[in-house]
Amino acid sequence: MTATAPSGIRWQRVRPIVVTVGLLLITAADFAYALIGSDTAPTLPTIVSGAAAGAAVLVRHRWPLAAFVASLPALSVVGAIAAPAITLFCVAAVGTQTWVVVASAVVAALAGSLPTSSPTMEISNIVDFAYFLAGSAAPALLGRLTMVQRELRQKLLEVGEAQEHERQLYAQTVLARERAQIGREMHDVVSHHVSLIAVRAATMLVGDIDDRVRTEATTIRRLAVATLDELRHLVIVLRASGGSRSDTRPQPSLDQVDSLISTSGIDVDVDGQLPDQLPAAWQRAIYRTIQEALTNIRKHAPGASATISFGGDTRNVRMSIVNRPSARPALNLPGTGEGLIGLRERAELLGATFDAGPRPDGGFEVALSFPVTGLSGR
Repeated sequence: MTATAPSGIRWQRVRPIVVTVGLLLITAADFAYALIGSDTAPTLPTIVSGAAAGAAVLVRHRWPLAAFVASLPALSVVGAIAAPAITLFCVAAVGTQTWVVVASAVVAALAGSLPTSSPTMEISNIVDFAYFLAGSAAPALLGRLTMVQRELRQKLLEVGEAQEHERQLYAQTVLARERAQIGREMHDVVSHHVSLIAVRAATMLVGDIDDRVRTEATTIRRLAVATLDELRHLVIVLRASGGSRSDTRPQPSLDQVDSLISTSGIDVDVDGQLPDQLPAAWQRAIYRTIQEALTNIRKHAPGASATISFGGDTRNVRMSIVNRPSARPALNLPGTGEGLIGLRERAELLGATFDAGPRPDGGFEVALSFPVTGLSGR
């Protein structure tokens, strides 16, 4: 049994072909109608202009401006308007500069209104120019609206992705806070009580007691000690940072930075290398700093690339994340504003220096610096 593609996917594949064939038929019909209406006998220049119009429709997406220029002879020779309108729409829809679109509309109006048989201008030519200019403005404006619609659709997709990413981060933060709270309660309350049970059971073993009581006290003490050991493992798991309730992985380290970068959706270059065997706390701080910086780039500078630099000297181990200016308008998304504050507090607790701020070129830099003397305190 062979799997078949859904009808929607099949239509997406054949749609460009159907549209192109339809536009070619419209262009041919328009050219033939214009040729018959002009009472012009088919000549070599006329046939060439018609073929150029058809070719222009075929290459309108690949070379829109060249296709528009190739369609103008058909408009000038026989007055065929379909091919110039189609190619002018594509010129406006691909994001060409506005002045180029306006100039193209004016050129199309001139090609359709200027006399070809007589060099003198008449009032009718001026009226024709006005009509052709209005007719050229329609596909140009429609193309511009199509471009705006496409950009808005892309921005909506980016907003949806960013919001989903924000929701996941918030859920992870809440979950980590709950796990830490449960871990603290288990450590402070449950472990304390179980420890008391183990101590009281041990005191029962001292002195002259019945063998049955001694056996029960020994069992109680053994179970209490086993329970404390299990609680210790559970507290470690609950306090570990995770994204799901079944996630029992340890705290992040530098080994996971490559995976973090590859899944960020950002073009990142890595320059330099950190010393081997950094303290675990430093590795977590570096990982969290890179994670927060990449999140901020995705939210505040969509489309921007970034460079992560590792290095230092005899006094400091340094890391910086620098992103270029945004390639697209920044997404206006709500945020807590606590990300950089949390990174600064984490750095201060470790005796490190944290800096973050805009750069003269319009980008942004986040830097983290650890004193080399801290390597002795692993």
